[in-house]
Amino acid sequence: MANRHLARSTVLQILFEWDFDGKTDQKDVQPIFDRTIAEFAPGIEDVSFPKSLLRGILDKKSELDQIIEKAAPEWPLDKINVVDRNVLRIGLYELLFEDRTQVPAKVAINEAVELAKTFGGDTSGKFVNGVLGAVYKEIGEPGKDEVSKKKRTNVPDVPYEEMPIERLAGAIVFARDGKKIYVALVHDIFGHWTLSKGHLEEGEITKKGVVRVIKDEIGIDVSVVKQLGENEYVASHPEKGKIRKQVSYFLAEGTYVDLDLKETGGLDSAQWFPLGDIGTLNFYDDIVPLMTKAIEIITKDA
Repeated sequence: MANRHLARSTVLQILFEWDFDGKTDQKDVQPIFDRTIAEFAPGIEDVSFPKSLLRGILDKKSELDQIIEKAAPEWPLDKINVVDRNVLRIGLYELLFEDRTQVPAKVAINEAVELAKTFGGDTSGKFVNGVLGAVYKEIGEPGKDEVSKKKRTNVPDVPYEEMPIERLAGAIVFARDGKKIYVALVHDIFGHWTLSKGHLEEGEITKKGVVRVIKDEIGIDVSVVKQLGENEYVASHPEKGKIRKQVSYFLAEGTYVDLDLKETGGLDSAQWFPLGDIGTLNFYDDIVPLMTKAIEIITKDA
């Protein structure tokens, strides 16, 4: 929709002026909004969309900035130029918080890249596309199947039973240091603590594979104590079509040594936590029952 593209461009100009002047109070944005709409977008008949978009971005600004910092760790927020910084805020807000029936994920990314190319520097489009692309992958590439179907005309839509299977394994890792018990967790760019996990190789035994996965990702040797559960979900691949991803979760014990997180775009840190602090952490909902089961096993054996 041309009007929506114009609205996004207008919101970018408003955010640019507000940010460039070092303003932090949302009250300061209203006069900028009124003036910019009147001067640069008189053709917008309904200002509810740019007004809602602007308000949403400002309300979520702190969260959006944290995600930018984690998704582009080599670029401190104040070192990103004002245009790129605010294009990312627009793109991330629409990608993460807008109704996807109104703004599909791919539309959010493409619109942001076009804004970057139009208003930013020579490398702005590539930079914005890289950051938003990394976040898009971390949230499971929503809508990828829909936008890929036309391109995958040679890939048949196979029944569930015939879908290829991709195997993964992960673990809740714990260690003892004297009388204290610690749990090793990894932190993702969306602010959640989660389990170290990875892909199993073809034909690899699951219990041996999870030991390798943990070593590869956080750099410590572990031994498997018990399997905690399994999960399966369907994902889409642009060439292979739909894939069944099967994840096996384990409880594993290691040695309380420094963690060495493998460099990855989806994770930003790995840390040991005292067992008593686990309840204060921010987990994804599907991790909570696994963690509860693991704690029961650990404390029973303590």
